[in-house]
Amino acid sequence: MLNRRSLLASGAAVAGLAVTNTAVAASDPATAKTLNDLFDKIFNENVDHSPSLATSLGLDKGERAPLKAKLADASEAETLRGIARAEANLKALKAIPRAKLSGMDRINYDTVLWGYENRKSGYDRFKFGSWGGGNPYILCQLTGAYQGTPDFLANQHTIETKADADAYLARMNAFATVIDQETERFTSDVSKGVVPPDFVIDKALIQMQALAAIKGADSSMTKALATKTAAKGIAGDWGTQGAALVEGPIAKALAAQMAALKAVRPRATHDAGVWKLKDGEAYYAFAARAGTTTTLTPDEIHKVGLDMVKELSAEADTRFKALGLTQGTVGERMAALAKDPKYVYDNTDAAKEKLLEDLNAQIKVVQAKLPDWFGVLPKTPVVVRRVPKETEAGAPGGYYQRPTLDGSRPGAYYINLRDTAEWPSWSLPTLTYHEAIPGHHLQIAIQMETQGLPMLRKVGGFSAFSEGWALYTELLAGEMGMYDADPLGYIGYLQSALFRAIRLVVDTGMHAKRWTREEAIRYFVATNGDQESAATTEIERYCVWPGQALSYMTGKIQWMKLRAKMQAKLGPKFDIKAFHDRGLTAGPVPLAVLETVYDEWAAGL
Repeated sequence: MLNRRSLLASGAAVAGLAVTNTAVAASDPATAKTLNDLFDKIFNENVDHSPSLATSLGLDKGERAPLKAKLADASEAETLRGIARAEANLKALKAIPRAKLSGMDRINYDTVLWGYENRKSGYDRFKFGSWGGGNPYILCQLTGAYQGTPDFLANQHTIETKADADAYLARMNAFATVIDQETERFTSDVSKGVVPPDFVIDKALIQMQALAAIKGADSSMTKALATKTAAKGIAGDWGTQGAALVEGPIAKALAAQMAALKAVRPRATHDAGVWKLKDGEAYYAFAARAGTTTTLTPDEIHKVGLDMVKELSAEADTRFKALGLTQGTVGERMAALAKDPKYVYDNTDAAKEKLLEDLNAQIKVVQAKLPDWFGVLPKTPVVVRRVPKETEAGAPGGYYQRPTLDGSRPGAYYINLRDTAEWPSWSLPTLTYHEAIPGHHLQIAIQMETQGLPMLRKVGGFSAFSEGWALYTELLAGEMGMYDADPLGYIGYLQSALFRAIRLVVDTGMHAKRWTREEAIRYFVATNGDQESAATTEIERYCVWPGQALSYMTGKIQWMKLRAKMQAKLGPKFDIKAFHDRGLTAGPVPLAVLETVYDEWAAGL
């Protein structure tokens, strides 16, 4: 197991962030009502201005049915309107006297306030990219409507009636409009000197060209429309209508977007980090704070990463030797193990289907063990899906999609199967624990199902909380006995943990220490033994999402630190199920607020 003493020591800088407890014994009822009324207003405002969020949550019905025919406005004008709404809400929140709040009311207040103030620190200073988010580039291999909208329509837009099918067509038409809006914003950012690295533009173009090459009738959007309408017996030639939109306005908008990228390509440099942007060092400091929800500096994070890489590599070396694998560095031994044919699925569609079946079987095994470790269990199921072929080239290795609020659409764990060589069988259990059970799906489903949590909190999130939780559960799976008869599976756990420690090193390396893309890839491959193709995808992800990859290990450190703190404080009164339930039912919070959640929990026992 990972040496917890070292892990907890790494969290020392996080430990000092606890929110000061100035609360009275109970919330003033009138103040609490004002707070929750404001939360409801903000939630409804957010849903009404984000049609895709309404669909994602299953709220595009009744009075909100018109949203089902729309996509979010991606123009700069709407971005500015969104900032104005945020400013008004922040002012209203600050007008509520925090000292009159207690318990979860104060936790909710602190959580929402942190989110608003962090976003404001971004959009006040950096007027490009996501304006208050950590994404500097409007278009890249991971951002842009072209990257996510086809899958969103195919898998999240439900069709029960002709009106739903008409709404689907309206959204396909709106897709073209959004592409045009993003092209305009991309061009505006370029005029400010915000140009993605050359390799990012190249990867984005590869994906756009793959999307543009698909005939209208073969588009995942068109096929889903035809299949869903046929299943419900809705008369009409829906496939033909969908194909016409793909080959008409969507193709035209996509062509213009590709032209914009090609036009700027000669101006792009090969520099990987955001340090190259105007005020780039400050931008990265903002992104790191947003990703970790701490005040850790890039230098501090870099050192934590180096220390953890050293420690995890030493444990991996010991484990390898116990298996009789002694030749080469840890990275070389992991690489050799990954290339062993008996651990690699064939790179065929049939073998990939078998891989998905195996992942579903793993979920059932770990699910049966949950009652010994959790008192609160999710009601909503999770399914495993393959990342769509048209976007798999630049997509992450795995990711999670939350369910609807009413559970009518399950949570989904996506795995990228562009090349099965990237997923030796011994690496898959840990990925499944992270993305599904007891990781993201368990945490997010419980968050969405918890009674009494404001709707705004049910659908919100902080990467350091959720990714930290998912990484913590990879270790927890070992405590649950999932690796007892699977020593190679534990090697997979160590590789995964090492992978996240490496992220601390390479993310800060590129954005704060001016490492090149190639230096980061070499470090990644040499240290972890990953396929170069997989390592390249990861490194290029960190280039366009600065700071986000820091959230995983930083969050895990805090979860582990707080668990050890509660065990020491409560002694025999400590209960692991209660510990897990308390954190998960509090909903996602900044790491500083998470410490307050547990301090108050312990004080009440």
